[in-house]
Amino acid sequence: MEKRNLNFWEIWNMSFGFMGIQFGWGLQMANMSPIYEYLGAQPEQIPMLWLAAPLTGLVVQPIIGAWSDKTWTKLGRRKPFFLVGAILSSVALVFMPNSTALWMAAGLLWILDASINVSMEPFRAFVVDMLPEKQHSKGFAMQSFMIGVGAVVASALPWLLGNVFGVVNDPQAGGIPATVKWSFYLGAVAFLGAVLWTVFKTKPHPPTEKELAKMQESQGVAEVAKEVWHGITHMPAVMKRVALVQFFTWPGLFLMWFYYSSAVAVDVFEAAPASPEYTKGVEFAGLTLAFYNLITFLFALALPKMASSLGKRMTHAVCLLMGAAGLMSVSVVPSASWLFVSMTGVGVAWASILSMPYAMLAPSLPPAKVGLFMGIFNFFIVLPEIIASLGFGWLMEHVLDGDRMAAVMIGGGLMALAAVLSFRVPSSVDVEKL
Repeated sequence: MEKRNLNFWEIWNMSFGFMGIQFGWGLQMANMSPIYEYLGAQPEQIPMLWLAAPLTGLVVQPIIGAWSDKTWTKLGRRKPFFLVGAILSSVALVFMPNSTALWMAAGLLWILDASINVSMEPFRAFVVDMLPEKQHSKGFAMQSFMIGVGAVVASALPWLLGNVFGVVNDPQAGGIPATVKWSFYLGAVAFLGAVLWTVFKTKPHPPTEKELAKMQESQGVAEVAKEVWHGITHMPAVMKRVALVQFFTWPGLFLMWFYYSSAVAVDVFEAAPASPEYTKGVEFAGLTLAFYNLITFLFALALPKMASSLGKRMTHAVCLLMGAAGLMSVSVVPSASWLFVSMTGVGVAWASILSMPYAMLAPSLPPAKVGLFMGIFNFFIVLPEIIASLGFGWLMEHVLDGDRMAAVMIGGGLMALAAVLSFRVPSSVDVEKL
């Protein structure tokens, strides 16, 4: 059945839940490394403590993708996964800032990341389910917009609560500050509320009788595992090349998320970990992360037109280079306020990272297995993070001498390499006219 073009508000409603998901990611990215340091972690321990995110993504996303391809309920194909993941994620967000030990925070991160992945993975396939091919870039760009909006608020929440709403951090209390705790509580409400909006405001296309019969043939674990393995060994050619770009893009982001907030506190604010000045530095870093997400959702509005003019691979390469320049400039800013300039480049790159690789990939995927291949595509996000989590701690301890800022700069270099690799993606994928 031919899919009709959806109007702006229909695309808005189907993407709105992604804003809630970003509350989970945004709070985590801006605050988890400082939470670990509040609980006594050393810089070389941080990468290993982040291992939950890639491992859960590696396992959960392809399984959920394949499973959602074969699911049809009263809520449709993907929405049951949105809802279950949102409920579990919201519970984990409430418990996370009440961690009293490193092992507790790390364990809750495993639960949180697995739950977020259950919600997030089907959202990528939802675009392909709901929109005709010529609207794919608009759908993915709207997701970038929603991610940007959610991340702006999530990243800035601790600073806003402390400086605008009067929440007081007691330096004598120690542990995780009150501003961080209340940010996570509010994030839990926003996550669940936004996903519920999408669940109740969208109506998926029902499958044909033939498609429904095929879905119901088998949904067992063995069948899903077999499909995942077949998908890995039979990836479309375009997917392999876009995957290589992802493989070098995401370590740059991971190193920023691992170390940016603490690097700003230690190197720019010249503060010792767990001191009141360190908390101020972390909150200011969160504000600059909110700013890059503000740039992301504003720039996402221009991405479809830019991709139509330059082509998707050129658009992505230019954006990645701007992100690389932003990350590498963090170490040379003359004052903290200049970090907003650095984060402008990162925001432009982030808008493209969240949309262009998927827009390049989608036309090459078989419609009946979009969820499966989107899950497998995620391997090339999580595998480099696993490598970074397992190996970068050694590098921090034995080569970089705990230099958080050097780690951020290395991330910028990897992003620049990804920009060059973007030109290996065949230009033939640039066939979508917006």
